[in-house]
Amino acid sequence: MASPAPGPASRQPHRTYLALAALGLAAISPLAQAANVFTSQPLDASRFAVLARPVGSNSWNLLVLEQIRPQPLCWEQRPDGLTEPALNRFNFTGICNRYLDSNGYSLRIGDQDLASRYRLQLRQSGAELRLEASTPSDATVLVVGRAQVPLREKDGFVALTLEPGWDLQRRSFNAQTLNHVYFANPIPLPLLLASANGSLATTAQPPMAPPPLPSEPTRAERSKLLAQGPIRLPVIPFRE
Repeated sequence: MASPAPGPASRQPHRTYLALAALGLAAISPLAQAANVFTSQPLDASRFAVLARPVGSNSWNLLVLEQIRPQPLCWEQRPDGLTEPALNRFNFTGICNRYLDSNGYSLRIGDQDLASRYRLQLRQSGAELRLEASTPSDATVLVVGRAQVPLREKDGFVALTLEPGWDLQRRSFNAQTLNHVYFANPIPLPLLLASANGSLATTAQPPMAPPPLPSEPTRAERSKLLAQGPIRLPVIPFRE
């Protein structure tokens, strides 16, 4: 006897499982898949300025400016060592680009987009200002850029210099460039973290060879020594 066809009630658990599976796939954040989705393209560093804007009495905000057209200038160096963003003086549409927060810039290390894991932050210690990348899952801090703060002024920005190995790249998707800038380093993340910790194994130095043993004197040298007679040793008188 053939078994009865499953009714609506018996198909309900299967439909529920499919619906939950589809919901789970849809809930995966695009940022979690960014390492496999986004690529990057190199940029001309001379067209960019990485700036620290003073906020309040001791905080800083990160700002990246891009010069799209040669004139007018989007920023100017001041005689006191600070940088003034000149784009506030004119309509900079099509002339300058601003990247103000994590929507405009993020971290890319070893071909891996780390926008969802690492945060860029400015920290000052004495006169030194550092651009640092950190994550809650690891206490190691990566130093991306540095600057010396000549003075603190509300409208004076501090220009940062990227550390060796770091550069600016543009995020791209399917060969299409996006309005997002990476602070990029080609070294894989584990090696970069190990280097920041100072735990990279140094190259083992070969052991030093022992000094050579003295050679046996030749017959001529022995004859010469015998001809010189006994060696007189100095006598030091004993004094009580």
